[in-house]
Amino acid sequence: MTQPTASTPVPAQPLPASAGMTTPLDSLEYWTADAREVRTFRGHSHGVWSVAFAPDGLTLASAGVDRLVRIWDIETGRLLRSLRGHTNDIRAVLYTPDGQALATGSEDRTIRLWNPKTGEPLKLLFTRYDHNICSLSLSPDGLMLARGSHNKDIKIWEVTTGTELMTLLGKDQYDHHWSVCVAFSPDGRHLASGMDIGKIKIWEVLPSGEEKLVHNGHWQETEEDSTETRGYFIEDDGGFQKPMDYWIGAMTFTPDAKYLITGSRDQTIKMFEMPEALEHRTLKGHGGWIRALVVTPDGKVLISSGDDNTIRFWDLKSGRCFRTIKSHTGGVRGLSLSADGLRLASASWDRTVKLWEGGAEPAE
Repeated sequence: MTQPTASTPVPAQPLPASAGMTTPLDSLEYWTADAREVRTFRGHSHGVWSVAFAPDGLTLASAGVDRLVRIWDIETGRLLRSLRGHTNDIRAVLYTPDGQALATGSEDRTIRLWNPKTGEPLKLLFTRYDHNICSLSLSPDGLMLARGSHNKDIKIWEVTTGTELMTLLGKDQYDHHWSVCVAFSPDGRHLASGMDIGKIKIWEVLPSGEEKLVHNGHWQETEEDSTETRGYFIEDDGGFQKPMDYWIGAMTFTPDAKYLITGSRDQTIKMFEMPEALEHRTLKGHGGWIRALVVTPDGKVLISSGDDNTIRFWDLKSGRCFRTIKSHTGGVRGLSLSADGLRLASASWDRTVKLWEGGAEPAE
């Protein structure tokens, strides 16, 4: 079975679309024209948390509640391999920019690095007192990996050696809220983090590892609110004393690093102008917790998804939502764009991963 897949002219397929263009892809034009469902990948036995395109655009990796990382052939839809090792929900999956390694973060408190071509485990990253991992971000050069978790600190690892480089801790020693979401800036010098109460922080990664800025972000102080009543996790009851209404579900930067974009449990998306994190715009339309955000390579289109089962396309310049897809029957927890911006993958609680294309429909 492997022979036909290897011999099909797969690499030639994505290339003409981008390489043959006289002008770079205008993503606004491309996704306004259409958003077709090209393929559905079925195989996960439970909800899927995360999906990632390989840099060459030939394979997809997805992972979720069934604790398996699945690697798919994009052209045939065939499952190439399943990677076993994690013992709890896998919340994040990422390829390194060179495609030589795949990083996965899990609620089993570990990060694993794999060889995506062979499925062989490369490294296991964890610290003794770590907590459930719910977010991973790679620096643009692929050398550093940051993790957000059910803990207040942020850890950054060196990918090549697997050594822990630094721990980022806020200046307020009494702030015990979790840093659940992380995103490296496009130049790799800064890291943004989102908290379970909806606040955001900007850190200088190297050389200082210093907290540069704290912003209320989505969090709104109410009259009866105090640090005591803001809500915290009670292990015995297995739940929150009070729901965290503004929990950051996703964050990303625009490619030019001009804006940081965050999505929250409050069903809004906010844009902050960098480097001061000045609030620029709030995008409303989702009817559920926003779980994933991606920006097209030309910075023109934001794609968001969430627990309202929808994928939404926004014109970043005007803030207008120009397309809403309601194809999944469960919350859409993960999104990934191919490197050329021509394809979108979505991962859903309905146990499927779907592949989308825009532009004019190709002639038969």
